[in-house]
Amino acid sequence: MNSSTRATIAVVICTYDRNEALTTLLKALLACVLIVKERAAIGVVVVDDSADERARAVVARFEGQFELGITYCYSGQQNISGARNLAIETGSEIADWTAMIDDDCEPTPEWLAAMLDIQQRTEADAVTGPMIRRVPAGSPTWLTEEPFLELSREHIRDRFEDGAQLAIAWTGNSMISSRWLRNHSKIRFLIELGVTSGEDPIFFRTAQTAGLRIHWSQRAIVYENLPPSRATLSYQLNSFFWYGNSSYVTSARTGAHPFRMFLHGLVSLGKALVRPIVRLFRGEHPQMRYCLASVLLAIGMIIGFFGIRLKHPL
Repeated sequence: MNSSTRATIAVVICTYDRNEALTTLLKALLACVLIVKERAAIGVVVVDDSADERARAVVARFEGQFELGITYCYSGQQNISGARNLAIETGSEIADWTAMIDDDCEPTPEWLAAMLDIQQRTEADAVTGPMIRRVPAGSPTWLTEEPFLELSREHIRDRFEDGAQLAIAWTGNSMISSRWLRNHSKIRFLIELGVTSGEDPIFFRTAQTAGLRIHWSQRAIVYENLPPSRATLSYQLNSFFWYGNSSYVTSARTGAHPFRMFLHGLVSLGKALVRPIVRLFRGEHPQMRYCLASVLLAIGMIIGFFGIRLKHPL
């Protein structure tokens, strides 16, 4: 992208029964627009995957507030892969760049500016950045005192150097060349993973194998706002169980040997079981809740070897 040319960016959002969170996100995007208004024209695409088009009214309230408009698309399949495919196909026809973010996320005002900075510096085909989980006020203290919010550590802050080239990106925080998407129309989110999940890492790993150059922006920060329903032990345990299963499926589909993943699950199970004992010997809190969550994560990975697939916890 020539730095003297004003870029165009379509921010694409898939939403499902989260009107309040979607409103928070759209307001945050307006702050992003102010930061980049001299450098880029911004549009928004909202793909509603609910059964009753409930996000349509939210989108209507933001008409006229984005230079390239705000487009409402109805999917209604309750399949996140189908919704994501509709989002990127719509967004890639509107602008030079397609930025992806989830409906429970909230970018910092510098988000798009930081994406553009890294893209111009590295000439990347795609840019991704940190995602930081936040819990609502009044959440249990163990949720932040124990490492529950680090479930997927790949996209946490300070993990990579600014501008580093990566093999992966995330749909909750990424920007990808629309031309690249149009030129690689067969690389899309897999519909069969739209309920169990794992569709986003497979999409980006497949794209990276096909030549997509992904770079990291340390300043392109997105906060994932957990609702109160996810700040419970039952949800966290279910989430860890699912994540272990999803990790097996994702790794197996991208070339990892199934038996190797099975062994990895067994090793992880052993580490989870001895972790509280090791912590007690060190004079530390045993963190039994996190121990149980880690055990379930390992079991989720192990059962993947036997063909068991778990649905994403809502």
